[in-house]
Amino acid sequence: MSAVSPHQTVLLTEAVEALEVKPSGVYVDGTFGRGGHSRAILAHLGPEGRLLALDRDPQAIAVAREINDPRLQVLHRSFAELGEAVREAGLAHVDGVLLDIGVSSPQIDEGERGFSFRFDAPLDMRMDTTQGETAAEFLANADLKEITEVIRNYGEERFAFQIAKKIVAARSERPLATTGELATLVRETVRTRELGQDPATRTFQALRIHVNQELEQLALVLPQAVDVLAPGGRLVVISFHSLEDRIVKRFMREQASADRLPKNLPLRSVDLPQPVLKLIGKAVKASEAEVAGNPRARSAVMRVAEKFVGTSGRSSD
Repeated sequence: MSAVSPHQTVLLTEAVEALEVKPSGVYVDGTFGRGGHSRAILAHLGPEGRLLALDRDPQAIAVAREINDPRLQVLHRSFAELGEAVREAGLAHVDGVLLDIGVSSPQIDEGERGFSFRFDAPLDMRMDTTQGETAAEFLANADLKEITEVIRNYGEERFAFQIAKKIVAARSERPLATTGELATLVRETVRTRELGQDPATRTFQALRIHVNQELEQLALVLPQAVDVLAPGGRLVVISFHSLEDRIVKRFMREQASADRLPKNLPLRSVDLPQPVLKLIGKAVKASEAEVAGNPRARSAVMRVAEKFVGTSGRSSD
């Protein structure tokens, strides 16, 4: 087993402050990870408060279940099932939802999970290792066009076609089975890259996003989060690359706008949809001090919105 560096929770103080945790409130941590945010929320809750923690990674769930706290309920679920999870927990509404999107440090640093090109390990990349297609299976079965689109769209890789073509040619002799094999192939194909970035970075990111359906799951959870929030409840989302942040930013802006219908429709103002969310502050990024201590925090962006008081209807998405 590869050595694992201590997990450092990104924007820990900022996220918990943004939730405005009430001692008797009910909150959801949709991405428990290794529990940094959850433990901080519990520290702000009183005896009557409750926290529901979700994660689709069995290892994260195992860590969560080691916490002996009657206020904490743990469910092995993807946050894309947030609405169902809240109902399963016996909750009507919650006072805050926190989502820390993307891969966690332990997932990257545990080489056998197959997320990182720094270790030679089975090419897996699944966050939930109990189900779904591995990265190796995808690369063995997908056609040239699909592999190209995944690497281009999710990795923003300009050499996507060349990499996909090399993968298809290589698998005709022997399917790619390890992270080392894939990383070597990409490095042989991509001769130029930004200073300090491994040529395989974008391809590995793209495959991870695809295998775990990360963007699709993010798009699913956001309207569910709004639905389960009580009026005045907060939605706090931390994302780590532009594709995620674009989805969050667009959703929050749409839900904060009353202008969600085509112009010139014959409707009275009282019939127009009202804003569901209120944007709270500007996007927050990690401080220079945090980035110095944890370089993975450099791309983190946190956005916060609050459900309007008096809003009981469902979100429009």
